[in-house]
Amino acid sequence: MPRESLDLDFVRRQFPPLGNGWAFFENAGGSYAPQSVIDRVRSYMTEAQVQPAWSFAPSADATERIARGRRAVAELINAEPDEVIVGPSTTMNVYVLAQALRSAFAPGDELIVTNLDHEANNGAWRRLAEFGVTVKEWRIDPSNGALAEADLDALLTDRTRLVCFTHCSNVVGTIHDVAHLTRKIHAAGARVCVDGVAFAPHRQVDVKALDVDFYTFSAYKVFGPHLGILYGKREHLLSARGQNHFFIGEDDIPLKLNPGGPNHELTAGLVGVADYFDAVYRHHFDAPENSFHKRAGRVYALMAAHEERLADRLLDFLRGKPGLRLIGEPTMADGRRAPTISFAVPGRSSQALQTALERERIAVGYGNFYAHRCVEALGLDPEDGVLRVGMAHYNRLEEVDRLIEALDPLI
Repeated sequence: MPRESLDLDFVRRQFPPLGNGWAFFENAGGSYAPQSVIDRVRSYMTEAQVQPAWSFAPSADATERIARGRRAVAELINAEPDEVIVGPSTTMNVYVLAQALRSAFAPGDELIVTNLDHEANNGAWRRLAEFGVTVKEWRIDPSNGALAEADLDALLTDRTRLVCFTHCSNVVGTIHDVAHLTRKIHAAGARVCVDGVAFAPHRQVDVKALDVDFYTFSAYKVFGPHLGILYGKREHLLSARGQNHFFIGEDDIPLKLNPGGPNHELTAGLVGVADYFDAVYRHHFDAPENSFHKRAGRVYALMAAHEERLADRLLDFLRGKPGLRLIGEPTMADGRRAPTISFAVPGRSSQALQTALERERIAVGYGNFYAHRCVEALGLDPEDGVLRVGMAHYNRLEEVDRLIEALDPLI
């Protein structure tokens, strides 16, 4: 019989570090990897650690393992394999993309960025001002960190060529209606580049349904190895200028947009993410699904429901603390919040709070999390910033209660 809720005991058995005694709530910075990912990386390095792309058998095996990794992540987000670049990080992927698109902009063309995004989907685009591009800023409401659609409307013109924004802020936690915003931006004649780093660990991404032009996220925050993933519509990747060696053809995607090529063993390890989703699917559901994307979607639904319970437990507690500044949506009720919860306590150092929790073997983060512009716009010290609790589907309610018990006397 299908299970209606996530079997947390089964899930936690897949992640070796979860037995270390820590309540781990820094998942927004990087999640644990399941044993299946570890096994895939180890298998590649012990059985196929040779240069790929040759015809002899060990090299052909390595080639196929790498290709399977790219196919797995492409299927996860409903893309084609040649629309996916597996690079070293989201920051590097966006930087390379910005350079690849640079020649498509003429002086006076306009590009819109936010002061909400992680710097990965920010700084590389702002640097194009050096080449005559006009950079506009879609600014948050400093009281709550929200982006207002009306403010975007005021920025869009017939010179707008690209709008870069986040699916979900890694500090504020608000989930944006990417499909709706993309339709609006396309109607204005511009393209979109969406940062999904803080969204992809919690909800399924479907790049075709969203109709985004470019979408980026970090595999190591979606239970995978330390890699960044960049999706682009094939026609856009073809027209982008190659950033690899001069002899790599302009039609050779994704290699032309991946200087040095992908990390072989970690790309092969991406198959382990698919292994994990499929293991959870088989454990919870009887009926087969025809595609990995659909199976992953049903697993994501289980994960999201569990994470909602975790986050609501903490949000209920935080709302009851007078004077505490909770960043973003106050509840999980309307589906507009990820379980990434940031707050600041007037008169208390976020770093000091983090250190106090660390003594209780509770792992959280503090600071600006590379969203320096966002934290500054919120009126907070970007260095001390906020205390952030990043939950994942493998966390227990008992761990949230442990966090609350430790926080209560501190705030």
